[in-house]
Order: sequence, then C-alpha cells, then structure tokens
Amino acid sequence: MDKLKVIFMGTPDFAVPSLAALIDKTEILCVVTQPDRPKGRGHKLLPPPVKVFAEENNLRVIQPIKVKAPEVVAQLAELKPDLIVVVAFGQILSQAILDIPRFGCINVHASLLPKYRGAAPIEWAMINGEQVTGITTMQMNAGLDTGDILLTSEVKISDDMILPELRERLMTVGADLLLKTLYKLQNGGLQPIKQDDSLSTYAPLLKKDTGLIDWQRPAREIHNLVRGLYGSARAGRYKIWRTRLAEEELSPAEIKIVGQRFFVGTGDGSLEILELQAPNAKKLAASDFLRGNKVGDDFWTNE
Repeated sequence: MDKLKVIFMGTPDFAVPSLAALIDKTEILCVVTQPDRPKGRGHKLLPPPVKVFAEENNLRVIQPIKVKAPEVVAQLAELKPDLIVVVAFGQILSQAILDIPRFGCINVHASLLPKYRGAAPIEWAMINGEQVTGITTMQMNAGLDTGDILLTSEVKISDDMILPELRERLMTVGADLLLKTLYKLQNGGLQPIKQDDSLSTYAPLLKKDTGLIDWQRPAREIHNLVRGLYGSARAGRYKIWRTRLAEEELSPAEIKIVGQRFFVGTGDGSLEILELQAPNAKKLAASDFLRGNKVGDDFWTNE
C-alpha cells in the first residue's frame, strides 16, 4: 500500500508527537506552522516547537502569516496532498484549503467532542473539574471543531493531576489515535459520526483575568483553577502554582501557618498552598517561601 502524501499543520509542543508519528508512516510533503514569535525579556525571535522538530528531521517548513492567503492556498494545492493533518495549528482553515486533499483534512483535538470545542480544551476540562477527557480525531469542516467524529480515546483526570501532566498524556494518546485513524482511512474502516450540537460546550482562549482567585469560591473550584492553569492563577501579587484540599476551618482568605505549612480558607473548605511565586522571584515550595517571607493579614492585597 502506497504511503499517504500528507501536509502537516501544527505549532506548539503538543503537536510534535503527532508529527513524529507520521514520519515513518506517511510521505510528509511539508510542514506548515506559525511564524517565529518574540519571546522572553529580550523579545528574541524563537521558532515554534514544530518548526524545530521539522528542521531537525529535514522536513520542508513554511510559515505563512495568513494560511488563507491565495498564494499560500495555491502553494499547498500544487503539492497535491492526499490528506492534511492539523494539530493545534492556531489558524482557521478556509474552505479552499479544506477542499485541496482527496481525503480532506483531519484534526487531532484534545477533548471528547462535542465537549470543549475551541482553543483551550485541556485547561477548561481541568478547571471545570472533569474526571475524564480525551482525544478526538475529526474530519474538518468550515465550523469551529464541528466536523464528523472519526475516532476517540478517553483519558482519566485524577484529582491531583496538573496541567503539564494531562497535556503530556494527551500528546501521546493523540499521536497514537492519529495513526489508528490513518490506518482505518486507508483500509476503509472509518465510520464518521456527526456531532450532536446540543451537547457542545466551548473552551475559549484563556484571558488574564481567568486566573484571578476569589477566595469566596469553594476550595475544590479554586484547586481546579490552580491545577488547570498551573502558574497562571493569581491571588493578589502572588502566582499560585500548586494547592491541595485541606481540612482547616478558616474563613475566606484567612491564612494559617502550621510549622512550614501554608493554609488558606475559602468559601467552602480550605486549601494548602504547596507552591507559589512572588513578583520578580522564582517559584518556591511553600516551606521554602515561609523561611524567607513574612506572611501577614495583608498578604493577598495588591499593594
């Protein structure tokens, strides 16, 4: 059986295992990824992880500012791909692109569709306290993650799992499910299933205020927010990296230090702060933080 001729579209580290899985199984015509972006304090231009991996493996890379641009569409059409595979690319494809490959475009999406359509499905599944998420391979259409479902694979979310752990698990599962999907595609075993739009939920891009902690909320909600954002949850001037549900009886935002342990009250229950970060400082375990910092009644204020 001839290898499928594939164009791969992806950008972050999440997409790299899927691209790696395709190298020996398909003929990769080119890799399409986002332009290099300025990062860090020096605003140095850095390539996306997919570009780094592609160049290390001698794959052709193109980085269009707008993939919908007519000249880009023409460039892709000239390659005559059998299939376009899309994994966390970061741009919406036009119908003109969707129509190029004879097998259309297949997306690897990090949720069990139709739940968590959109840009941040992993984060929102964790923030919302889901116990199960997964990967869906989908036949793309012009809508936002609305195409027919091809295959799914479930992944359990344990109570103390944090975002990087879930992301890494889904990256691996996504690459494996992609290969299973392509195998069935070539052997006529795919049975697309239309999504039930009435069951859909949306996972929008995260905003700066998404991570603001309100200590009036229940402990479990705050714990889920912290582990689902991992480093982007904020209380006052501090980033909260890791927490654990606790049994201290405290009022909302009230702090209790027991030895080198740091507890805080919520609207329902309490949390132990395990890791936190002061402005312009590095992340510390709570025990190390308490050795070098005074914690008073005004700890959570923005002053």
